[in-house]
Amino acid sequence: MPLVEHLRELRNRLSKGILAIIVVSIVAAVYSEPIMTFFAETVPACKDGFQESDGGNCALVSFNTITAPFTTTIRVSLTAGIIGASPVWLYQLWAFIAPGLHKNEKKYTYGFVATAVPLFAAGAYLAYVILPISLKVLLSLTPTGSSNILSLEEVIDFTTRMVLVFGLAFELPLILVMLNMTGVVTGRRMAGWWRAVVMGVFVFGAVVTPTTDPVGMLALAGPIVVLYFGAVAFSLLNDRRRRRNNPDAGLDDDEASDLDHTPESVGSVEPVSSVAALPEQDSNRTARVNGYDDVT
Repeated sequence: MPLVEHLRELRNRLSKGILAIIVVSIVAAVYSEPIMTFFAETVPACKDGFQESDGGNCALVSFNTITAPFTTTIRVSLTAGIIGASPVWLYQLWAFIAPGLHKNEKKYTYGFVATAVPLFAAGAYLAYVILPISLKVLLSLTPTGSSNILSLEEVIDFTTRMVLVFGLAFELPLILVMLNMTGVVTGRRMAGWWRAVVMGVFVFGAVVTPTTDPVGMLALAGPIVVLYFGAVAFSLLNDRRRRRNNPDAGLDDDEASDLDHTPESVGSVEPVSSVAALPEQDSNRTARVNGYDDVT
């Protein structure tokens, strides 16, 4: 298609995706209170007012400004709309890109999406499980005689950030597998990175988790390290399969392939009829050509 047709197709796909987000956001606005309650459940709530919150045992979730209930409701509704309508706008994005992909590229894309979604969901669920522990550790730093009053908007931001960090971190091994399948990185090279990767993953876990205890760091870094070694094992097996199908697959563009110089038997000799070497030895010669016996 010409450029104008591509732009028109992109406009139609974006319109459908945005319309789905708006519809789901409107539905989420109706049920915004249960959604906000779901986000606030990660905070250890106080049962009998401020008395039990002394020393950081619990916290009260509140709205700190007049417009906070409205803005928080809009924000929660839009977030739920983007997440709830993700199958629609992701399909529209795929429908726009798919016509330009080859058959094997589509196969890899299907496998990537089928693996990426469960990995992200597992990371998001782990973050939601770790959140109460993280918040308890943070609230425990509150000095005696003080109470914690948390803004619901801040709690939602904190929860969303943790869910996104955990979910995207779980996609790292999948990215390594895709790089190996496209021939960018070999499994042996990935295996040689294990010391730096393990160190980097634990440092990353210590930075992105806001707790001062090692529980949150280990909860994030441990599964990623396991998934990394799983990606290395898969890449090594994939490289072995690739070498078996094509012995020269691992060679660089400027690297010569190995030649087999082992002598082999030529088998039986096939008889070949002899040909006369001189014109006068040719029994089929009947006439001269331009006065010469040799036609050449």
